[in-house]
Amino acid sequence: MESKVVRVGIADLKAAKAPDLLVTLGLGSCVGITFYDARLKIGGLAHIMLPDSKQARAGSVNLAKFADTAIPLILEQLDKMGAPKSRLVVKIAGGAQMFAFMGADDRMRIGERNVEAVKLALKQQGLKISGEDTGANYGRSMELNLENGKVLIKAIEKGIKEL
Repeated sequence: MESKVVRVGIADLKAAKAPDLLVTLGLGSCVGITFYDARLKIGGLAHIMLPDSKQARAGSVNLAKFADTAIPLILEQLDKMGAPKSRLVVKIAGGAQMFAFMGADDRMRIGERNVEAVKLALKQQGLKISGEDTGANYGRSMELNLENGKVLIKAIEKGIKEL
């Protein structure tokens, strides 16, 4: 069977199975979260933009946009595909501080706040992070190979890193 690239957009999430690749581009302050079940070769990728859905405008809630709502949603999809939480390997990337603000308040620390929110949401689900490439001041792309569970992080002028 030929693999296909399943693209995950900003404020999006997808679940798929081998031999596909799950890919998301443009992780600046956003955080990408991969979930992988090695036994079934099933995985998911969420690309969250913001930490908390409680700050969303009423009626405009895209559940994939927020750490607190995207993680339970992707876990539910993976469970329906037969991949229980207990078998999932979780890796995260992104959460960069893309712009420097003099005297910036907490609202400007979106990347850092996204990483904190993702870690909290994963902890609440009883999940541990087994690989991480977060922070700094540069964007990344993230790729999950569902054949072998490898997660590659690509960044301009930083090369490719395997988590």
